Amino acid sequence: MKRALIGLALVAATATMSAAQAAPFVLTFEGLGDLEPVGDFYNGGLGGNGSGPGPNFGVTFSSNSLAIIDADAGGSGNFGGEPTPDTVLFFLTGPAAIMNYAAGFTDGFSFFYSAINNPGFIRVYDGLDGTGNLLAQLDLPLTPSNGAPDPSGAFSPLLPVGVGFQGVARSIDFGGTVNQIGFDNITFGRDAPCTGPSCQVPEPGSLALLGLGLVGIVGSRRRRFWS
Repeated sequence: MKRALIGLALVAATATMSAAQAAPFVLTFEGLGDLEPVGDFYNGGLGGNGSGPGPNFGVTFSSNSLAIIDADAGGSGNFGGEPTPDTVLFFLTGPAAIMNYAAGFTDGFSFFYSAINNPGFIRVYDGLDGTGNLLAQLDLPLTPSNGAPDPSGAFSPLLPVGVGFQGVARSIDFGGTVNQIGFDNITFGRDAPCTGPSCQVPEPGSLALLGLGLVGIVGSRRRRFWS
């Protein structure tokens, strides 16, 4: 009996590790509408505006987490050079957009971002909703606004960043100043951007930060993501 119980414990431990070490996958935010809350889109929930269900990755986002589509594709985003056109993640309230992944992931993650006026930050926790132990933190410096490869978007280009850590992560704060930073192609399980065929990106075919901030307002001097 003792051996059997130990064996079951080992099986359970192995299953837990496997769940937290799934193959890398990428959130591109394609298929979400302009200024649509991301919410449960990656948790098998319906994307709003009739966009249909997103991939069921078991990932959720805080209520202030929004998708925004590049103005070149008919949206209100003042950005360009996104790794997968035309949609990115940003927020208009609070200090950060919070991503939760209850199953957990290990090793690291990577993403692209643009922040031309105000710096940002990343914080990785082993609990949900930005709780528990801090596994990693990274200050995000300002990025260039040189119009490459998209001269019509001030927040261009989006640059790649990777973060490694030890432990099992279950939430990430994608933070900075509202309407001043955007994120795209969040890759789980590796600390380098994943763009090749080995990455799983089974998202809808439709594509999407706010204006001269990520959301920009016409006539405003300060550049914002949302227009």
